Amino acid sequence: QVQLVESGGGLVQTGGSLRLSCAASGSISSFNIMGWYRQAPGKQRELVTTMTAGGSTDYLDSVRGRFTISRDNAKNTVYLQMNSLKPEDTAVYYCNLKQYGIIGTTNYWGQGTQVTVSS
Repeated sequence: QVQLVESGGGLVQTGGSLRLSCAASGSISSFNIMGWYRQAPGKQRELVTTMTAGGSTDYLDSVRGRFTISRDNAKNTVYLQMNSLKPEDTAVYYCNLKQYGIIGTTNYWGQGTQVTVSS
């Protein structure tokens, strides 16, 4: 089984920065994508950014240039550096691990961490 533990959320003013971390433990495949999703009140969960084990990244247009994803494969940990935060970035942020195996694709989720940006 796989567990994801997140940390680093909090309250910050507009223009501030936060760094989220997510450590995965358990049976981790080499073939995976780690990333971050977010869900604001009354809205659907949306993809923020992902990074493959090989380092390829993808970003939501509204965060590109402000957010940076990185990962330490040796530690099975993914990070999200968020700069120039805006009130519309306020949401619960969820870490995601998507693993590809013989039986197919499996998604794992963290417990979520609240990010609040005050205006």
